[in-house]
Amino acid sequence: MVVKPYHHIPIQDCGEPLVPIPLEQFAVVTPHPYVVLGAPYGEHSPYYLRAGVLQALLQAQTHLQKQNPGWRIQIFDAYRPVAVQQFMVDHTYQQLLNTWRSRHAGSPEPPPRDHLLAQVHQFWAVPSHKLTTPPPHSTGAAIDITLVDAQQQTVNMGSEIDEISERSSPNYFADRPGGEKFHQHRTRLAKAMQAAGFRQHPQEWWHFSLGDQLWAWLAHTPKKAPQTARYGRAA
Repeated sequence: MVVKPYHHIPIQDCGEPLVPIPLEQFAVVTPHPYVVLGAPYGEHSPYYLRAGVLQALLQAQTHLQKQNPGWRIQIFDAYRPVAVQQFMVDHTYQQLLNTWRSRHAGSPEPPPRDHLLAQVHQFWAVPSHKLTTPPPHSTGAAIDITLVDAQQQTVNMGSEIDEISERSSPNYFADRPGGEKFHQHRTRLAKAMQAAGFRQHPQEWWHFSLGDQLWAWLAHTPKKAPQTARYGRAA
């Protein structure tokens, strides 16, 4: 199993329930892209979060709208059972394999599976069933989002959600000529979420979490002991 640096963070689940996100209060990517692919969500839809995380998300949107009237957070994905995590890891692996084959037509053998999986796992958490190493989205404490502007148009962030490339890094456009607007948009999103207590994934401009292992790990500094995660696997 691929070990992420946040996997050593202990979990003491607070027991908060998963609750539905009031979608009428946000913009929403529809139809849900993973559902369209056939991802097995089971009894919960993708639009669930832990109760405390939902309250923080509402606070983040309030902060955003104070600075940018008419703007809204657009929800791409939230709760994700481990079965869906496995489904999407497999799907992404197959996408990378198909892309490789199209670029190397006639090559006798594809690259080793581990080579492609390493690329997948840079952006997709390992679909672990161990209670000590849940994928962030399986805790109900992580969410993938973007923004819509006052005209309810999706804001251009410079790359798509789930894009497996260096452009997904939050600060990729910080010092690139022509990327000023993209960086400004990403910063606007990050500031709104951070004002409500969320922390941003170091490699994904769209991924934020609050209370899971990744969140606790990101809170650690040399002068501050690591926090305990308060959300483990939700189901």
